[in-house]
Amino acid sequence: MKLYHYVHCPFCIRVRMGFGLLGISYESKVLPYYDEQTPIKLTGTKMLPILEISEGNAINESLNILKKFDPQNLLAWQVQDLLSNEVETLITNLGSQVNSLCMPYWIWMPEFDPESRKYFQTKKEIKRGPFKNLIKNKEIHLKILNDILFNELEVKLTPFYNSSTLTIVDIMIASHIWGMYIFPEFQFSVKMHQYLQSVKHQTHFDYHHDFWK
Repeated sequence: MKLYHYVHCPFCIRVRMGFGLLGISYESKVLPYYDEQTPIKLTGTKMLPILEISEGNAINESLNILKKFDPQNLLAWQVQDLLSNEVETLITNLGSQVNSLCMPYWIWMPEFDPESRKYFQTKKEIKRGPFKNLIKNKEIHLKILNDILFNELEVKLTPFYNSSTLTIVDIMIASHIWGMYIFPEFQFSVKMHQYLQSVKHQTHFDYHHDFWK
C-alpha cells in the first residue's frame, strides 16, 4: 500500500499516527504540493491523504482510511462518536490558529521545493492574507491558541481527552497541534508536552521521518 501525504498536513498526520498505533505497514509517498495530477488521477480530487490499496483502488478522507483498518476498534471510535461536535469545534479552533502561525514556517521545510512553496503560499494567502502579516500578528494568534489549549483542552486531559487511554480523539487533536513544535520559541506547557509525547510514543510517530531517509 502507498500513502500519499504532505508531511505538515494534520489530516495526513492522523493517518500516520493511526497506522503507527495499529501496526499497519505502508510505503510513504510525500507528494509535491503543486502536484494536482496525481491525486486527481487517484481519487478525482486534490485532497490528501490518499491511500492506494492496490492499482485502481484508492481512498481518501483520513478517518475513513483509519476505520477501514481498525476492525477491532483499537482506536475506540465510540469516544469520537460521543464527543463529535465538541471535538470538531475544538479542532477547528485550534487548527485556525496553528495554520496562521505555522504556514509561513512550513513552506521552508524540506517538503517544499520552490515550485511547491509558491503554489502553497499563493493559495493560502487568498484566505489568510500575506504570510508576512501573519507573522506580524503572531502575538494575537498565540494568545488565542494558548487560551484554547489551557481552558478547553488541558482541563479535559485525564491523562487523555476525556479518557484514561488513548483514542482516535487524541490522534485527531495531536495531529492538529503538532506543527507548533516547529514554531520558533513556542513552548507547550508541561502537561501538554507530556500528553503529546505520550501520543507520539504509543503511535510510534516521527514527524520528519521522511526528510532523513
